[in-house]
Parts: sequence; structure tokens; C-alpha cells
Amino acid sequence: MNADLGRLLGEVGAMLLDFDGPVCSIFAGYPAPQVAAELVDVLRRHGVDVPPDLASEPDPLEVLRRTGATGDHDTTRAVEDALCAAERRAVETAEPTPYGREVIVASRQAGMQVAAVSNNSAGAVAAYLTAHRLAGYVSPVVGRAYADPGRMKPNPEPILRAVRALGEPPSRCVLVGDSLTDIDGARAAGVRVIGYANRSTKVETFQAAGADVVITNMGEVAEHLIQPKED
Repeated sequence: MNADLGRLLGEVGAMLLDFDGPVCSIFAGYPAPQVAAELVDVLRRHGVDVPPDLASEPDPLEVLRRTGATGDHDTTRAVEDALCAAERRAVETAEPTPYGREVIVASRQAGMQVAAVSNNSAGAVAAYLTAHRLAGYVSPVVGRAYADPGRMKPNPEPILRAVRALGEPPSRCVLVGDSLTDIDGARAAGVRVIGYANRSTKVETFQAAGADVVITNMGEVAEHLIQPKED
């Protein structure tokens, strides 16, 4: 077993989970490139001359970021609304991450608080948790700031919002995330961070970015939380 992971989990009192990755694959049944293309169509309907690289962007969150960076608030709100609606549809066919549920339940059983901190909309996260009978285990749910993508991770603000709501010092919280935005945001917020490398190419990247521990399976976390504590 991963001794560093066990040591880290013994030193924290709150588990912060990114949503898309550690908990589920939100766009498993409604592919992210399709959603991104729909957001590009929203831009075109608002008269935006979409450059080729943005027209082929497969990440809907990146489409929102790029739109927000233009300073066009009306168009940003239109893209935000379309993305929120798409995410609510997507969670209906989202694919649960193996052992994601077990991590949530075992964290609570181990006496840890559990929060979700996501660049997806809070409404979509809450809908998924409710549908999968997990809403009672996870509070708060901190989602994307409305039509203000500059406040998404790696901005530490949403992570710090969760930390304040939990009432724990940042050093007593750990964020589990599957992207560099999670790791960079956690470092900036002063919380511990477990990099969930759900692709092998992420392992060295997360290590270089300063993750406290890197895992390749959420089952590693669940196993440490469930194992009997030594007297």
C-alpha cells in the first residue's frame, strides 16, 4: 500500500473532491466535444467571428474561458447558460468513477467532512449526487462561478470557499483532482493535494506539478480509509 497516501490521509480532516474525474465522468454519454461544438454555435449566433482553433476546441470549459476572456459579458452569460443546461443533461448519463462512491462514504465513516469543488456548475454536481444517493454525504458543493470563468480553478477561490465552509484550516484539507488546474489551485490555496492520474501520461506531470501523492485508481484512497486503524 502507498505509505505516503496513508500518512497524508491520517493528517487531514476534510476531503475535497473535484467532480469530473474523481467522482464521475460527466460527459461519458454526452461527449465533451459535442458540448463544446454547441457552445461554439452559441458564439456564432451572437455574431462572434470564431477563430479556427476555438471552432475545433474539444473542451467546453475552455470555450467558456476563452469567451470570458473577451470581456463580452452578454455572450459569456449566453455560453454559461448553454453550458449549465448541457451539464444538467450530461449528468443523466454520467459514468460513475470506480471507487468514487466508496471514497465519499468511507471518508464520512472515518469522521472526515467531504466537499465537492468543481469547475462544473453546482446544479449539475448536486443533481448527480442526488441521483446517486450521495447528497447527504457531500457538503458544501462549490461549483463554477456564474459567467465568471476567471474564478474557476486554478484560481484558489472556490477551494478556499469550501475550506471556509468546512471550518478546517487549509493544511487539514486535501483535494483529490485529476487535472493540473486542481493541483495548481490546491497549491495556491494551501491545501494538500492528491493527483488522480486516470491516464498514465499524467503521473509524471502531476509529480512535477507538486502533488503530495499521485494515485492511478480511486480504490487506493478507499482502501486506506476502510482499513482497520491500529491501536
